[in-house]
Amino acid sequence: MLRSISVALVALYLCAASFDAVAQKEKGAKAPSQEEMMKRWQVFMTPADAHARLMKMAGTWNVENKIWMGGPGSEAQTSTGTAVYSEYLGGRYLKQEMNATMMQMPYHGFGVFGYDNFKKKYTGFWIDDMSTAISVMEGSYDEKSRSIVFWGKMDEPMTGEKDKKVKYIVRIENDDTHYFEIYDVQTYGEKQPVMQVKYTRAK
Repeated sequence: MLRSISVALVALYLCAASFDAVAQKEKGAKAPSQEEMMKRWQVFMTPADAHARLMKMAGTWNVENKIWMGGPGSEAQTSTGTAVYSEYLGGRYLKQEMNATMMQMPYHGFGVFGYDNFKKKYTGFWIDDMSTAISVMEGSYDEKSRSIVFWGKMDEPMTGEKDKKVKYIVRIENDDTHYFEIYDVQTYGEKQPVMQVKYTRAK
């Protein structure tokens, strides 16, 4: 409790200091009261419906990976493994740890996903032992397709390309099945993924 109060007070101080700095440049700007700022911070830090949508994925899953190394239309390389999703930091984030094979090699990956109440955006990052890069993504939920559509950038060490536009989709079929897809938009467009992971909830 004391730690939470301390964090909130620090946040309030920083908010007030930031506003004062801006207000000095913009004459006539009225700073919100400390009470109002605390209310805003409370909303910002509290998990809501968007977080609950992520938390439904908590549990153990069997995964099937498909990679189209030659791009859409080429023969897919397939592999299997397991993934565990768990709530993190009081339901504010969902973390995933995957153990599988990829291109006939052991594969271990870790990611954290959340929803930024201020930006009104889903956010996430992914790291694994087949890379030294951190994949960062941001996106929105599409009600019609029951999908979270993320956007980000990726580098291509094999070709030397940097900051390629990439699309990530978490497509929810039902409570026991969902897909994670990667689209190399710059090279192949948005119609076909270059990688797809099917998650089936372990019974």
